Amino acid sequence: MMEMREFQVRASVETAVLHAWIDTGWLIPDGIEGHWTFRDIDLGRAQLIQELERDFGVNDEGIVLILDLGDRMSGMRRTLGHLAVAIRREPDHIQDRIGNAVREAARIVTEPAS
Repeated sequence: MMEMREFQVRASVETAVLHAWIDTGWLIPDGIEGHWTFRDIDLGRAQLIQELERDFGVNDEGIVLILDLGDRMSGMRRTLGHLAVAIRREPDHIQDRIGNAVREAARIVTEPAS
């Protein structure tokens, strides 16, 4: 966890900009205003926001969309990870049935329509 000042230095972000990002919900620090703490994931998010603005010229609406899609992808990855752990806990014959069903589903989805 990083205190606000350390976060600002590491993210190279001014106080007013940081407050704006928090106000818009782009960053959600822990704690209360004046005593916020930030995680490494917040630092990565701040760097992504800066790259989108600086390097790609993405406007605020585009950043909102990109952050939302990234959050959704992270949630799906987390859910798939939980599913993989649950499947690994099953007996081998159940794991095999699930694997076969997944391959069959993938085959059906990728087959050209007749």
